Amino acid sequence: MTQWLNITLLKVGEYTLTSGALCASLVIIVATFVIAKLVSRAITRLALYRHPTVSHQIYTINKIVYYFLIVLGFVGALSVLGFQLDKLVIVGGALGIGIGLGLQSIVNNFVSGIIILLEKSIKVGDFLELDSGLMGEVKAIRLRSTLIRTNDNIDILVPSSEFISGRVINWTLEENVRRFRIPFGVAYGSDKQKVKDAVLAAAKKISYTLDDDKHKPLVWMTGFGDSSLNFTLGVWVAPDAVKRPSQVTSDYLWSIDDALREAGVEIPFPQRDLHLRSSSIELGTRRSED
Repeated sequence: MTQWLNITLLKVGEYTLTSGALCASLVIIVATFVIAKLVSRAITRLALYRHPTVSHQIYTINKIVYYFLIVLGFVGALSVLGFQLDKLVIVGGALGIGIGLGLQSIVNNFVSGIIILLEKSIKVGDFLELDSGLMGEVKAIRLRSTLIRTNDNIDILVPSSEFISGRVINWTLEENVRRFRIPFGVAYGSDKQKVKDAVLAAAKKISYTLDDDKHKPLVWMTGFGDSSLNFTLGVWVAPDAVKRPSQVTSDYLWSIDDALREAGVEIPFPQRDLHLRSSSIELGTRRSED
């Protein structure tokens, strides 16, 4: 057994790699992943037992501890293989040059992932809107990328660097309620007070509409359009509806249309007025007679 562990697998200069060192390093790596998983689960169970409402903070701590243990395990495995730490620093410096030239985007995403985890500006469960127009709920935050699930149940991996370099709208960062603005128009000559009353009543019929001292639905007149008086309904919705913007907009438009029709308020369609001068008509008549 001892002879088998001392078999020389590689010899370069003064460095010698034996089968025993290789096996020990593999055991350390496997044990590191197992221990990291067990520690992560233990932290989750203990933290949720004591503080069940801070799941996003537990997620961040778990990720940091997990990757820290992985790094320690790999350093230990390299030490068993005979690599000295001072030499690893030199190798790391050389790799840094290569990273700067060829692996810049990978390192950028890796560092951005660490910033996201530490900064806590984005957490699992948040509803985000990116510059690209992508909207969805954060399902997982990893070092290289973040998993976002859209309302069409499509999972999209977004590179972590996009959250650092671009603008990100977090709909649920501090509060989980949000105000939606629903534009609509009515025909010229409509009774504005009747319009306001009908639309407010329609909004309050929606089950997730908030109506309290801080969150009251409002109706604003926003302008004179080509064919309509333009209004906007501003309404706060409950947390369970915030992450469904398309459905929310549809529900309110549907309810507004029903309410205005019941109130006898005309909903206009685009139209143009054509004015004919009498001289043009007379000229056309004379030509037809000739």
